[in-house]
Amino acid sequence: MKKNIPEIVSKVKEATKTFTIPIVTEISWERNPFKVLISCLLSLRTRDSVTAKVCNRLFKIADTPEKLVKVPIKKLESLIYSVNFYKGKAERIHTICKIILEKYHGNVPDTMEELLTLKGVGRKTAGITLVYGFRQKEIAIPADIHVHRTANRIGLVQTKFAEQTEQALLKIVPKQYWWEWNDMFVKFGQNICLPRNPRCHQCHLTKYCKYYKKSGFGKAKGIGTFTKENKLKGQLEKDE
Repeated sequence: MKKNIPEIVSKVKEATKTFTIPIVTEISWERNPFKVLISCLLSLRTRDSVTAKVCNRLFKIADTPEKLVKVPIKKLESLIYSVNFYKGKAERIHTICKIILEKYHGNVPDTMEELLTLKGVGRKTAGITLVYGFRQKEIAIPADIHVHRTANRIGLVQTKFAEQTEQALLKIVPKQYWWEWNDMFVKFGQNICLPRNPRCHQCHLTKYCKYYKKSGFGKAKGIGTFTKENKLKGQLEKDE
């Protein structure tokens, strides 16, 4: 399977190039690690479309730790209420801003070890901040539910938890693909390799996919062929 990774990456890029860009990736184009960190915290267990609206609303009012720490907790809650667990996230964001100001002179820490000391920041959030905020392209493969699910379904890894998936992928994925892996497979997982009822008829990876082969979908005529006709099929609920 390892030898197929370059071709898998190429096919996923082609399949996802017209899909909506994840909001955290879009925000990362500003080269602002703080906004990447906060948007990633807001995105946890929340649909991307909701996260985008909340980030836009929040950053219009406060887009630096100096500004955000001055926003009262209740006001912050009202700004981000659409995201899941907004009360807890508001408290964590406030606390993180204080630590960034007091301990790091207003700058987001740029190492995995330091980021992981911030309350509410796990390895995925830290990895995204480093990879997409600081452009440290060979530091991590941030593994969220989409990266975890797709890697296991395809058969690249056999793991139970996302952190295990990242460590397994780091061993087999060439470093040149690390920085873009999360972005590609988030789009792939949101639009094709869905949690329930994956759209195997749209997938370019059936040639390699363990899930596809075990499920026996390939026995049905036309399944696995990416055509204009079957692009219209499978308009099922997306899970962010």
